[in-house]
Amino acid sequence: MAMLSSPFALALEAPQGPVVLRVTGDITHTNAGGEAHFDRAMLAALTQRETTTTTPWHDGEVSFSGPLGSSLMEAVGVDSGTMRLVALNDYAANAPVQDYFDYPVILAMEADGKRLRVRDNGPIFVIYPFSEQPDLLNEEIMTRSVWQVKRIEIER
Repeated sequence: MAMLSSPFALALEAPQGPVVLRVTGDITHTNAGGEAHFDRAMLAALTQRETTTTTPWHDGEVSFSGPLGSSLMEAVGVDSGTMRLVALNDYAANAPVQDYFDYPVILAMEADGKRLRVRDNGPIFVIYPFSEQPDLLNEEIMTRSVWQVKRIEIER
């Protein structure tokens, strides 16, 4: 799988603002002692998508926006393996990296045009396109929709 579309494909710059996401483990591109640290601006520089969907956790449809998970994986040089998504409260769920290439999963940083704060399940909420692909609305996929994500650990 070619990994040339990401602006960070060759090297990751150091974050200038507060780090909101750390990607650790078996990654190729790093910027902080074997890890990849991202601030909001770095995540905003990745390929973005808006997904309007219903979720089990919201009333009605919500328009989520943020970087594509596949763009993040390309930025850190990963195209296979397993992810462990870790939330601020240390809740964790495993998901195949392939999910991010098979579906337009986003790392939502906004909902209905407003920045996701911790109290709104931010700063990052993994959103699958449930309304576009209703077959994804199952318990296995819902457990992968981690909110308040702080770290993604990659194992290949």
